Amino acid sequence: MSKSSHVQELRRKHQNLSEKVEAAQKSPGVDDLEIASLKKQKLKIKEEISRLTDA
Repeated sequence: MSKSSHVQELRRKHQNLSEKVEAAQKSPGVDDLEIASLKKQKLKIKEEISRLTDA
């Protein structure tokens, strides 16, 4: 997998997580820990994207 396609895949995953976080925040039955976990995953992906694009 090339670097650019890997970055694109990471961006797609980041967007999916953004949508999940937004949906979870609107849903009254979702646990705050689940939302926090999704946000952590999102942050890790964002850091990875930054690392790959800055290198």
